[in-house]
Amino acid sequence: MHNQGNKTELVRGLGVTAAIMIVAGSMIGSGIFRKPATMAGQLMSPELLIIVWIIAGLVTFIGALTNAEIAGMIDATGGQYVYFKKMYGETTAFFYGWAILAVIQTGSQAAIAYVFAEYLGYFIKYPQLPQSVQNFSFYIPVIGNIHPLFEFGTKAVAIITILVLTGINYIGVIFGGAVQTIMTFIKIASILILSVLLFTAGTGSMANVYTGFSIPQNISGNIFVVVGLALAGAFWAYDGWNNVTFVAGEIKNPQRNVPRALLYGTLIVMGVYVLVNVAFLYVLPVDVMSRSPLVAASAAEAIFGKSGASIISIAVIISTFGALNGSILSTARVQFAMARDNLFFNSIGKIHPRYGTPHISLVVQGLWSCVLVTSGTFDTITDYVIFAAWLFYALGAFGVFVLRKKMPDTPRPYKVWGYPYVPALFVIFSVLFLFNTIISDTSEAAMGLLLILLGLPIYFYWKFKTKKSAI
Repeated sequence: MHNQGNKTELVRGLGVTAAIMIVAGSMIGSGIFRKPATMAGQLMSPELLIIVWIIAGLVTFIGALTNAEIAGMIDATGGQYVYFKKMYGETTAFFYGWAILAVIQTGSQAAIAYVFAEYLGYFIKYPQLPQSVQNFSFYIPVIGNIHPLFEFGTKAVAIITILVLTGINYIGVIFGGAVQTIMTFIKIASILILSVLLFTAGTGSMANVYTGFSIPQNISGNIFVVVGLALAGAFWAYDGWNNVTFVAGEIKNPQRNVPRALLYGTLIVMGVYVLVNVAFLYVLPVDVMSRSPLVAASAAEAIFGKSGASIISIAVIISTFGALNGSILSTARVQFAMARDNLFFNSIGKIHPRYGTPHISLVVQGLWSCVLVTSGTFDTITDYVIFAAWLFYALGAFGVFVLRKKMPDTPRPYKVWGYPYVPALFVIFSVLFLFNTIISDTSEAAMGLLLILLGLPIYFYWKFKTKKSAI
């Protein structure tokens, strides 16, 4: 009787609402509460700031449209890892899966947890190590100095949060999905309420939002590089839209629900982001915003005083907690799928006999995310994550052309609108964005590439092992 209860397959227990909330919840997290200040400092123009948010949203939506076609064709757990295997073969698939574990998603989790801990620090004074200890660093060529013990209190709370949410998702996907849905509804409502209050209860001015496109000379003379850097920040806030594909094997009616989740979730987030940034600018002139790293709390404090900042900080804590949960829930399925394909350690492909979750994969992912928390500040972590992510977004979008030729007769419940122009536009933009990042943010791009290339010895080991076992 006990053996009958043992689970050997992942549970297909997520409906369309949960799927949409995974998309929206994975995107709305730390970025919208942290990146507007950095972007404002880079652009120093409210009009440019809003335009960058809109451009990034449209590009992300085009990426979601493109991926929706593939997601409708292939419903296996592992998402884009499986897509890459169909498109380009196991080598590219392996490096994508390794990049997800080494930098893209684990780095994302580290950064989100970092912001969660920063805002929680609004209420709790963290203990800190002596400054001499915090100053400890080691040097990596091209990348620069790494300070693992800097802001130790914040990093310690971030690590604890990652471990707690890893434990929640260890217990079960339905429980984790329920947590995700509730958290996402709360944080979307919180952001919308904040936006309305900033417009109606304060003494802001539309003169902060529209200044006649007055752009400082030092910005206008270097516009493409500056906009590229700001786009990297916006893309960080939009990142996570493809997380739902990782859990496609656990979603009911995935051929229909995964594309719907990608499209609806992305549009919801784009609308929310543009609205809240206009609201921030309405209250805080762009130069003030640039000096307000916890921008949501600063905007609320400008209207309601300390109590308003406290309320918003709570909302941000809920938001980042939900985003972190969504990333942890979905990402562990990638290395799980790799292990099931005999491209990674077999133990990572095991399913918990009671909970029906990829428990070992979750633990490995959680521990590495904790390591990455110590690798830098919020901005440095997000910059090398975004470079690595967009390298594979470009490959994934180009894969639509590959699959149209390789699998022409496979049913496509959804076909990307505007083919071939829409996916081609996304690929071209991605390549230009990557080149701009290499030129303008070389050290972070190098860090992203280094973490990806660390997979080389592991890949050669598995190829050797596979060849040896075949003899």
